[in-house]
Amino acid sequence: MIVRIAETEEDILLCRSAIQALRPSLTDELYPEAMRLTLQDNRQLIFIEAENEAAAVAVFETGYNLFRGKYIYIDDLSTLSAHRGKGYAGILLDWILALAVREKFDQVHLDSGVNEARTDAHRLYLNKRFQVTSLHFVAKV
Repeated sequence: MIVRIAETEEDILLCRSAIQALRPSLTDELYPEAMRLTLQDNRQLIFIEAENEAAAVAVFETGYNLFRGKYIYIDDLSTLSAHRGKGYAGILLDWILALAVREKFDQVHLDSGVNEARTDAHRLYLNKRFQVTSLHFVAKV
């Protein structure tokens, strides 16, 4: 499987269904502007294409801060239900981890919701040697 960086409007549109599988409130109408804003904020969208669609996608940002040092933060990792169980999410994670090593990042982070539906995702993260290191708190304003 080849991991591709979404570089064109066509690539970004190809990824829409896989993004919406994780973010169902992101309607077709909202998607173009939301992705434009997301990608202009130091993020990249990568994907694996299978059967003429983006079967799996990841959105990640790179940055530096005092707590993390030079880091990658994975915002979104999603696989279309028809393509689950084929290892695509693991391939995307491996690609990001290899980028981190190659570019000398200090850490790779991600948050994941906690519910029964996320069990397989959590198993994948633990198998890829991610560690549970904190609770994430949010104050909606």
